[in-house]
Amino acid sequence: MRIGITCYPTYGGSGAVATELGLELARRGHEVHFISYASPFRLRGGFAERVTFHEVVTADYPLFEHSPYALALAVKQHEVALREELELMHVHYAIPHAATAWLAKQMLKTERDLKVVTTLHGTDITLVGQDPSYFTITKFSIEQSDRVTAVSQYLRDETYRAFGCVDCDVQMIPNFVSTAEYYPARDGSCRRALAPPDHKILTHVSNFRPVKRVRDVVRIFAGVRKALPATLVLIGDGPDRDAAEQETDRLRLGDDVRFLGKVDQVADLLRGSDLFLLPSETESFGLAALEAMACGVPVIASAVGGLPEVVVNGETGYLAPAGAVDEMTERALAILRDGALHGRLGASAAARARDFSTERIVPHYETLYRGVLGD
Repeated sequence: MRIGITCYPTYGGSGAVATELGLELARRGHEVHFISYASPFRLRGGFAERVTFHEVVTADYPLFEHSPYALALAVKQHEVALREELELMHVHYAIPHAATAWLAKQMLKTERDLKVVTTLHGTDITLVGQDPSYFTITKFSIEQSDRVTAVSQYLRDETYRAFGCVDCDVQMIPNFVSTAEYYPARDGSCRRALAPPDHKILTHVSNFRPVKRVRDVVRIFAGVRKALPATLVLIGDGPDRDAAEQETDRLRLGDDVRFLGKVDQVADLLRGSDLFLLPSETESFGLAALEAMACGVPVIASAVGGLPEVVVNGETGYLAPAGAVDEMTERALAILRDGALHGRLGASAAARARDFSTERIVPHYETLYRGVLGD
């Protein structure tokens, strides 16, 4: 198949999943064309056979206070679809990608019927899409897509609740993880550069948006460090990084908190960890938690959104209400103090992650594509 993919190229779950999907589809023999304003961050490792990136360039014109990226994207999607004879356009995140794909479909309809598949990832439904400025176009774009998927049952249900969408059938296809890249540590080499040998290592990965509650991560760690030697490794960047750094200073955590910033390859960092923290306000899925689990790392997370579909409470880690810092701290200490418990949770986490492996999930997308193309 000849497939176009549009996603946000920045750090975040939707872009990561879209890129990994495209790369895996190419490995399976399909021709994949990424269309966005920048190369997706997980595509920057170099050449990949049967994968092409097409950059969207906006016009710099004095009349425009803000360049109309969505229109330029629609034009580029149409252009690539026409020149490369794409059969379908798979867009990730409804705003504005589903709307621009619909425009490209209309511009191409005298030539052929370009199919549009839209995957909903989270805040495009739970936050941005429900804003009055975008609600109508989000609903329209979902209903006009040829197929719609959501990354969790929670997000599927929330789409129906928020938008109705009575004329569309939202199929749940979960996020996935490459178990060839994310796997449990085989020795202690991944730990050596992160912390002193006697420290427990706690890790958090996110885009540092307020919904991630990064200050809660720091507070949980502060409670852990009072009881035992530990290091907190924070991976990523975003609007709440300053707040997290200020909280670190306020709690006098010193050099035991490491801010690594944006890191393209996080698997080794996760493998070097003893515990992963994700105390988010909400998560549509929790890809970072899945990646940690695949590395055999137990997870402490909020019992919100799609996280309970990934993290099994008491088996692969523990879930607690969002904001329950004290409870999460107690759970973290229980895991870190009990080697047998830690080992059991880590092994179960790795086994659970295999249910979401690339090999198991990506074929669902291929089946979806064949269905929409009538094959």
